[in-house]
Amino acid sequence: MPISLSRLFLVLPLLAALAACEVAPMPASPAPRLAQPASEALLPPEQAAQNFISVARRMEPQIEAECRARTGGQNCDYQIVVDDRPGQGPNAFQTLDARGRPVIGFNLALISEARNADELAFVMGHEAAHHIGGHIPRKQRDTIAGALSFGTLAAASGGDPAVIRSAQDIGANVGSLAYSKDYELEADRLGTILTWNAGYDPLRGAEFFARIPDPGRMILGSHPANGLRIDVVRQTVAELRAGRI
Repeated sequence: MPISLSRLFLVLPLLAALAACEVAPMPASPAPRLAQPASEALLPPEQAAQNFISVARRMEPQIEAECRARTGGQNCDYQIVVDDRPGQGPNAFQTLDARGRPVIGFNLALISEARNADELAFVMGHEAAHHIGGHIPRKQRDTIAGALSFGTLAAASGGDPAVIRSAQDIGANVGSLAYSKDYELEADRLGTILTWNAGYDPLRGAEFFARIPDPGRMILGSHPANGLRIDVVRQTVAELRAGRI
């Protein structure tokens, strides 16, 4: 089950065990990545855990300050957790707890997979950006709108209740994907800014992208092509260097 940052030292033995295992390829998921130089290998588990602790402590005040500056009245008290369940592929996520507090989660496989602190910071910035951008409630509205639209069309066409329910299910799925790629690109851009402002290198961090399958070939995928995401990071860094952001 997820554990808080304050308990992270307890996962060191698990990270050590994980280092001896084969890490499954990371599927297209909320965590970003880019082209990895061959010279950078997996870190020892103790170093990987220490990197994560350092990045979390440095990033948390930055993402909370940016959240307060960009949102009005939104809960910006981020909780950073580690999912210590074994046997998972590398993954990170952003969600809300029962009280609406934003949660950023990393699992052990992703912490072990990251080659450097910049990659961890970039992933954390990307996930934090989803909350700042309000992507969870926006996606919920998209899902509801899709269900209503398809259900209404099925009803107008004379569909029976079973057909209408099926149409609503299809519409909900289509609606949830309608702007998903846009939300990912928004999170990449703001995540780049958050990473930069915390003193990390977003370009080096985004090298995480090249180690995952490119989702751009999926017609109904939830994530944009890796190349497009890399372009967003590069463009945003260029603007930051020029002082335009």
